[in-house]
Amino acid sequence: MNTLHLVDPELQPLLEAWPTVTLDAETLKVMRARQMPLPPVPETGVDLERVALSDAVTLHVYTPREAAAPTGCIYHIHGGGYVGGGASELEFFLRPLADTLGCAIVSVDYRLAPETPHPGPVEDCYAGLAWTFAQAARLGIDPARIGVMGESAGGGLAAALALLARDRGDYALAFQHLTYPMIDDRTCTRDPHPTAGEFIWHAANNRFGWAALLGHEPGIDGVSPYAAAARADDLTGLPPTYIMTGALDLFVDEDIAYARRLIAAGVATELHVHPGAFHGFDIFPAAAVAQRAQANRIDALRRALA
Repeated sequence: MNTLHLVDPELQPLLEAWPTVTLDAETLKVMRARQMPLPPVPETGVDLERVALSDAVTLHVYTPREAAAPTGCIYHIHGGGYVGGGASELEFFLRPLADTLGCAIVSVDYRLAPETPHPGPVEDCYAGLAWTFAQAARLGIDPARIGVMGESAGGGLAAALALLARDRGDYALAFQHLTYPMIDDRTCTRDPHPTAGEFIWHAANNRFGWAALLGHEPGIDGVSPYAAAARADDLTGLPPTYIMTGALDLFVDEDIAYARRLIAAGVATELHVHPGAFHGFDIFPAAAVAQRAQANRIDALRRALA
């Protein structure tokens, strides 16, 4: 079904600048090699330190110079369908976010699938979270105000990390902030959504990303909730949750379902579904719907970090 008429008119230029590509082994190589045009990084009073946890895992640590310690901290996980992306690509977003909120941000470069399938990526994220708690005093971070945040696959890893942290019992998270999270491999095997998933990240890409992460076809029995958070049977005891998605995003149903289950489990949950919005819509700041989404995000994070 052609759903272009449902797209917010102010977002349509983003579709022209960011055409939808179908991923396979060859196009993935091209995507990884291509330099994406990114917004400039604004000047802020925020320092950036890069910390190598291993040969493959690096943390990007943003600390505002003027913030009164101890600050809260966002532990951030980038998106990319589990097969692409990188922490450095989001400096234009994370540096001013740290400045606006007066908080530290630690963003992790985890290993990517298919070269590193589950559980490698989530364990990389867990190692970075452990480092953040261990270094909290040095960084001027209040360990009681550390939460996780991610977009798309990063949102999926953030949700999985929240489950892993709860179940291992090592670290208590203050919140999870999930932006159109990729949390349910079973979306690949369900009937197509009539109005969602046409743009940017479509069903074929979703199957490719999940198969790369899992090492097998998505949708079968036995998938770990630490790979696909929606597979978790028990959502009790998770931190307060914010979920944002678009009405035209392929993940809209799985995100709404996860929010509903969190609420039923007694988790304080806030859900925003933005009409006329597709996957990645919030990176286009000229659109009013993106500005509203960003304002809502800032408000929610400020409350979560308080």
